[in-house]
Amino acid sequence: MKCGLFEMINILTNSLVPIFVGLLLGYAAGLRKIVDNKDVKGLITFLMTFALPCSMFVIIARTPQQLLWGQVKSAVVLAIVYMAVFVATYYASRNLGKDTAANSIVLASTIGFPNTTGVGFPLLQAVYGPESSVTVAVALAVGAFTLTPITLAILEAGTSSCRTLPHAARIRTSLWRALKKPVFWAPVLGVLAAVVKLHTPVYFDNSLIILGNATEGTALFVTGLIASAQRFNLNWGVGWAILGKNVIQPALCLAIALLVGMPLEQTRYIVLLCALPSGFFGILFGESFNATPAVASSSLIASTVLGIFTLAGWIVLLSHLHW
Repeated sequence: MKCGLFEMINILTNSLVPIFVGLLLGYAAGLRKIVDNKDVKGLITFLMTFALPCSMFVIIARTPQQLLWGQVKSAVVLAIVYMAVFVATYYASRNLGKDTAANSIVLASTIGFPNTTGVGFPLLQAVYGPESSVTVAVALAVGAFTLTPITLAILEAGTSSCRTLPHAARIRTSLWRALKKPVFWAPVLGVLAAVVKLHTPVYFDNSLIILGNATEGTALFVTGLIASAQRFNLNWGVGWAILGKNVIQPALCLAIALLVGMPLEQTRYIVLLCALPSGFFGILFGESFNATPAVASSSLIASTVLGIFTLAGWIVLLSHLHW
């Protein structure tokens, strides 16, 4: 642990307050009709087709090959944890909440995929140092390879063009459409670039970085816009979602890491990554398919606010781990 209590509070404040401010600005802009919160398709298209894929490619492609290979065990544990929470949330929403498949998958993606892009890099670097950045990049890639195609495939399967197809054809078509989207193949290309040690011209990298730098601010603002079109509700569904994201997911990660004998430092990295607040990918994916469940946006906001306290607790707990 590289920081005291005061420094930890300062780190959490500096990491999470800007996230909340971005959400709040988008929320206020939509509520006061400064920006149309009913038609955000153009912003979504820019974000999901250009900004986010560029950001994911650059982050992963810049990771040294030898460091990527050393993250295999971390990637497997994160994939298991992400999928477990993802599947459990989807099942609960469909069977207990009686919600649609599209709304359920949006909620599952929101809870299952932490806000690695917005909070992961600044928080882990501040707490554990720059050596943790590789694990953050791997966590981002794991979510992109596992949760993203499943989420997009189920959303695609609910479109009018897919519903008329036979069941097997619907699965093939929806999966193929999901795999064609830049948010899936950009991180795949990033991994390939890292593996083959691809050296691209500086102007090419800088062009991608300029677009990629727009990701976090745009995503937070658009998420706030989407949330402003709905009523914020703090109900049992949101409560369970926050418990699942901020407490159960990191606890499950810690249990699995202990079970498989993960090194201490890597255990701290991946558990803290799982303790991050809810991510915005699910809501952004859902908006493109007119699937915007209120419980997902409410959970994202509440998870971010309460994350100041739950993250502090997890950092303290992880600092006392020794073996």
